[in-house]
Amino acid sequence: MVADGMLTRKRYREVPPRVDYELTERASELMPILGALARWGYEWAWSAPRASEAVDVGAIFRLAPGLLHEAHSLRGTIELNVIDGKEGSHAASYTLTSNGDRITIQERPADHADARITCDTSAWVAALSPDHDRARLSIGGDHPLAERLLDGLGAGHGREAAATVAA
Repeated sequence: MVADGMLTRKRYREVPPRVDYELTERASELMPILGALARWGYEWAWSAPRASEAVDVGAIFRLAPGLLHEAHSLRGTIELNVIDGKEGSHAASYTLTSNGDRITIQERPADHADARITCDTSAWVAALSPDHDRARLSIGGDHPLAERLLDGLGAGHGREAAATVAA
């Protein structure tokens, strides 16, 4: 995808080695299409994961710019944390930032977050499912901002997502 102009690659001279990939402007234009495909999957193919299936909630987070239809209703930075269940350690952190015009997502902890949402993978799946079971989420900071984000990312919103996020 780098060769096709869809991603930029930045390699750091660190131990352990680290590489960051970022969408180019060209690839970013695909986000609404990818978001529409994800919504279709939510609406027509959603089922609870089987015990043998692994869920990558990061894949949902990476689609945030395409799933959240109305960027102007979200202003701020939200840190999304997935814990692995081993003494509550973080398996992955994502920083979603919206300036009112554009939504970006980075796979790293936030330097400063207006809201933080933390839970394990199964709790994320429950929160983003059509049932919207958010009981096991730990939300800190700006709760209304976190709730609008969850409403926009979650399943079962389909055509209502734009209205919900814009509210």
